[in-house]
Amino acid sequence: MDAHDAALRERVCELCRHLYALGWASGTGGGFSLRDGDRIYVAPSGVQKERLRPEQIFVVDLEGRLLSAGQGVGLRISACTPLFLHAYRQRGAGAVLHSHSLNACLASVVFGRTFRVRGLEMMKGIEGAQADQVHEVPILDNTPHEHELADALAEAIATHPQSHAVLVRGHGAYIWGRDWVHAKTQAECYDYLFAAAVRLHELGLDPARLDRRLGHSGGEQGRQP
Repeated sequence: MDAHDAALRERVCELCRHLYALGWASGTGGGFSLRDGDRIYVAPSGVQKERLRPEQIFVVDLEGRLLSAGQGVGLRISACTPLFLHAYRQRGAGAVLHSHSLNACLASVVFGRTFRVRGLEMMKGIEGAQADQVHEVPILDNTPHEHELADALAEAIATHPQSHAVLVRGHGAYIWGRDWVHAKTQAECYDYLFAAAVRLHELGLDPARLDRRLGHSGGEQGRQP
């Protein structure tokens, strides 16, 4: 590998360590990928993300064809790869991550077909979102195997163009950005919103109806449709 390739591989490892430190990649869950032209650098599946090494990173093209296999006994490319590729192809993303955050998991269970939030300042960190308007994130039902989510995720991305994330019920979230910095900040803002919305729901407030001026929600309370 040349210096540029090595730096990209190390960046994936660094970001996976960050996910682990946040509690988003416990066990062997979660993962990070980033794009360099037509090359996608992807963490392997089923390994401890805080201990990744650059030579273990896989590289594929935008169609998922293997360009470089991760070096190590029994290494497998991430099962998230087909899902990552949809965000790269449909949104022109520069980086995509998969979070097993507890906040994302709880939000995916508490709410119905969509996660809806309004009136929280942290919404300003989501590109295109406005705190005085409802922001929606689609929620998919989980499947026995991760790759089986790919078609549903592609449809969710297409039907929710304002969202930079997709939640998977009882599982976590896929989040993307125009580069790794943007993906990281989008993910951190979304995670705050997931946590805040679940807490508001516990308090009997609808996070999609929150009034920023009065600090409470009006109208119907409780579980969203």
